[in-house]
This record gives sequence, structure tokens and C-alpha cells, in this order.
Amino acid sequence: MSTDAAQEWKNWHERRVASVSAPYGPLALTGTHWLADAVEGRIPAVPGTWREEDGAVVLTAGEEDGIALDGRPFTGEARLTADHAPVAESRLAQGARRLVVLRREGLWAVRVWDPGAERRRAFAGIEATPYDPRWAVPAVFRPYGEARTVRVANADGVERGLGLGGELAFALDGREHTLQVAVEDDGALWAVFADETSGDSTFPFRFLRPGAPDAHGRLTADFNRALLPPCAFADHFICPFPPPGNTLGTPVTAGERTVLTH
Repeated sequence: MSTDAAQEWKNWHERRVASVSAPYGPLALTGTHWLADAVEGRIPAVPGTWREEDGAVVLTAGEEDGIALDGRPFTGEARLTADHAPVAESRLAQGARRLVVLRREGLWAVRVWDPGAERRRAFAGIEATPYDPRWAVPAVFRPYGEARTVRVANADGVERGLGLGGELAFALDGREHTLQVAVEDDGALWAVFADETSGDSTFPFRFLRPGAPDAHGRLTADFNRALLPPCAFADHFICPFPPPGNTLGTPVTAGERTVLTH
């Protein structure tokens, strides 16, 4: 085993634990509230009145709502678009809580992030398998001729489109495998996958982010860094399930496995 690789994995794991347990990390998400479900513009546990209008979200708030917009106390009416800044820098706040406007497939929602969330207080770490070099394997990216979109179930029970840009081909224990992958704006690949440990000794599905391939499509698929999806940390994420063909017929006893709690 490479001592450097094992130490790099340990450092990565420590950074990962710090990231998910940060004040506005995934453990702090306490709600995703769709405006389509709001009754007369009111959202449970969220101050103000909300409505969609001309491709934006309109928030109406009074002094009693205790909302700050761009760091200043806010009353009146404001038009808002989807918030792409880090949660800690979101435009809307109510005390320590952050209110983030979200848009998915034409639908608007408000997410609530609370550093005092119960899941964050109960967090005791991420159970992960120690580094093993046999799970870092050469891989080749085979792009599709054109991007595809498949409908997959999401963690909230709703089917949504998942964009796919190609296949990642690799071998594990002498067997050839492929995963359908999305291609992000920077060229990095991302896969949602399951395997024979899923739902047993690991979460029902995990993410793999192997980075961007080189000019020849080559890269390393390192399953030591298989990630728990955000919905493993809070119930209010809408993570996609693996698309057809992304369940590996072998146990991947590597990477993050489960969330530990007190």
C-alpha cells in the first residue's frame, strides 16, 4: 500500500467529515418546501408569504417575520431568483437560519438551513472503509454522441430527469463494469451507483466523483472515495437514485458506508 495514498485518503476523509458537519453543511438542512404546496402563500416553519410571479419568487414580509435580506432587516416585497451562492452567503436569513430559493424542473422551493438542526447535533462521524489500493482502478470515459436524459426516482419519491453524458468503463476483481455518468460544467464526471452492499452494509446508493478524464478519456475510478449522497445526512434532499444499469453486480467494500450518530 502506498503510504502517501493512504494518508491522502485520511486527509480527504477528515475534510469530508468537517464539511458535512459545518454550520451550513448538509446536516443543517431542515426542510425543502415547494411553493406549489403552499396554502395561500404560507410555508410551515418559514416566515413571510411566498408566491411565484413572472419567472421569479416574490417574498412579502413584515417586521414580525424577523427576516434579513442582504444582511439588513427586511420588510415589504422582494423579487428573488434561485440562489446559487454558498448557503452561508444566501441572501435571506432569519437569525442563524438561512432561507435558500431553489428551482428544479420549473418548480420553486424554499430550503431552510439551521445550524441547530437535530441531525447536526446528533452527528458522530462517517463510517468509512480504510484505504485499500485495489479499489483505485484505471478507467476510460466513453462519451455519448449526444447528451441523454433519463427519468429516475428521487429520494422524495418524485421522478426527475438525470442528464447523462457517457459511460465510465473499468474492471473490478477481473470483471468489466460500466457506469453511466453525468458530465459537469468543468468536465468532471459524476455517477450515482449501487452495488451488492447497498442497503445492507452501506447506504442504498452512493456517488462517485472521479474527476475529469484526460485527452484520451483516461482517469482513475477510486471507490475509496465513494460518497454518501446528501440525503444520507438529511431527509430533505432530493437525490436521484441510480439510473438503469448503474447497479454493480459485485460488492464494493470501499468508501463511505453510513452516517454515525450519538
